Amino acid sequence: MTNPRKKMQNNNGKYIKSIVYGGLDGIVTTFAVVAGSVGGELALKVILILGFSNLLADGFSMAVGDYLSTKSQNEYEKMIRQNEQLEIATHHEQEVKRMKESFVDQGVEKEDADLIVKTLAKYEEPFIKQVRKEKYGTDSVEELPLKNALATFLSFSLFGVVPLLTYVFSLRLPILIQNSFLIASILTGITLFILGAVKSKINHSNWLKSGIEMLVVGGLAAVVAYVVGVVLGNI
Repeated sequence: MTNPRKKMQNNNGKYIKSIVYGGLDGIVTTFAVVAGSVGGELALKVILILGFSNLLADGFSMAVGDYLSTKSQNEYEKMIRQNEQLEIATHHEQEVKRMKESFVDQGVEKEDADLIVKTLAKYEEPFIKQVRKEKYGTDSVEELPLKNALATFLSFSLFGVVPLLTYVFSLRLPILIQNSFLIASILTGITLFILGAVKSKINHSNWLKSGIEMLVVGGLAAVVAYVVGVVLGNI
């Protein structure tokens, strides 16, 4: 029987990943659009049009991609489970023998392996999970495609709007226009560092290194976009 608490923790972990990686993609992509537009000396309204259209279109595209990939993964896991159920039903003794050999290969004494597998084989669900883990190296919990897609879209949109905030406020406060790109760069840099630091909790890396890494990646993307904007703007 599936442990509801473990399943909830796994799903929450997936949502955190969707939020962090969706947010990173959103803010880097949008900031690159802003940098390219500024490099090309485009008007304020053009920057906003390009920024928001890119934000919504890419956010939707990422959400659809997340939905389809999660759905496909669920279908793959379901197929594996059905195959293993059939395999165990038709070749039960062979599966038991294979699992015993696997435990012995891992250093478990033969008598202990016999006892472990004999006990595990009494319970269908745990036995199927162990067989699947031995064969495919996975014991995945079914995920929710729609919720994953929604988390990705909202994160992409919310964090991706950060580089555009200064330009939005500039419509009402013209005093911001002169330094809008500088302010947008500072806000984007801070957000990138924070998201990079949070990402370190997912891949268990150093938070400072991860934060600086994302700051550098976002900065390089903006520099490239800015140079392209300058070159194309002078053609």
